[in-house]
Amino acid sequence: MLGQIAYALPFLAEGFALTLWVSLLVVVLSLIAGVILGVGLVYGPAPVRWAVRIFSDTIRGIPILVLMFFVYYGLPAIGVHLQSFWAAVLALTLFKTAQVVEYLRGAVASIPKGQSEAAMAIGLTFRQRLAYVIFPQAFRRFLPPWINGVTDAVKGSALVSLLGITDLMQAINQVIGRTYEAMPLYILGALIYFAVNYALSYASRRLERRFAFIRD
Repeated sequence: MLGQIAYALPFLAEGFALTLWVSLLVVVLSLIAGVILGVGLVYGPAPVRWAVRIFSDTIRGIPILVLMFFVYYGLPAIGVHLQSFWAAVLALTLFKTAQVVEYLRGAVASIPKGQSEAAMAIGLTFRQRLAYVIFPQAFRRFLPPWINGVTDAVKGSALVSLLGITDLMQAINQVIGRTYEAMPLYILGALIYFAVNYALSYASRRLERRFAFIRD
């Protein structure tokens, strides 16, 4: 078994690097888009709020796998052709963006209205209220669930193998096709995913304790 693992490690390392790259792209892009749309959902005019709400509810109601196949196979029907890598990144980013929108909405909604009213009373503009009053407090509530969502992005990245992308999961399957020994490699892959996600979960727990408003 050790020989099989030693043989597989170079291939798994390449696949793991691609898994991390996909996860990083999805996390960064969804964070940017989710924050922008989340602000629009909370503070935008009615048409913007309705558009963001429809987007968020629709995307979150679609399984990731269905969304990925729709992007990869459906968009060419309207003339949009994406490589499998970018189709997978787009699908995962759309799904995570819808989640980030809800994280931000919940975090901002948890701030007492009196905070914003007090900021208005001292003459702060809308942007100043967001930058100096609302967002610093909402950040504490936003960060822990967002980091938990990052672990979902890492786990969800395993689905890109279904589009032929050689991520960690696809690399494992390729090595299995050469060695015909599945169990040791699947166990190794599970341990790698577990190590990454456990580290992220541990970071999330530390942040929750650090930013807790009520301490025992």
